[in-house]
Amino acid sequence: MLNNREIYSTNLPHRAVAVYMYLRDRANKDGFCYPAINTIAQDLKISKSTVKRALAELEKEGYISHERRYRKTGGNSSNIYYVARPP
Repeated sequence: MLNNREIYSTNLPHRAVAVYMYLRDRANKDGFCYPAINTIAQDLKISKSTVKRALAELEKEGYISHERRYRKTGGNSSNIYYVARPP
C-alpha cells in the first residue's frame, strides 16, 4: 500500500486518490476490504458513477484489484478489494 506522500505524487485524478485512500484506510492487515459502492459514494459524498470510474482507474493502473462476491442464494454481494502496491 502507498503512504500519503506516495499517493499524492501520482498522476491519478483526485477522485481516484480519494477512493484509494478510503479503501486503504478500511483494508485489513493483508490489504483486503469489501465496502459497497453505495457506501463509498455516501461516505465520500460523491456519486456512484464517480466511484465506479475511480475504481476502474485504480485497477487499470495496478493500485487495486477486485473479486466479485456472491451470496449463497446466487445474488450479488459487495466486491472484495485488494489494495496493492503498484508495480
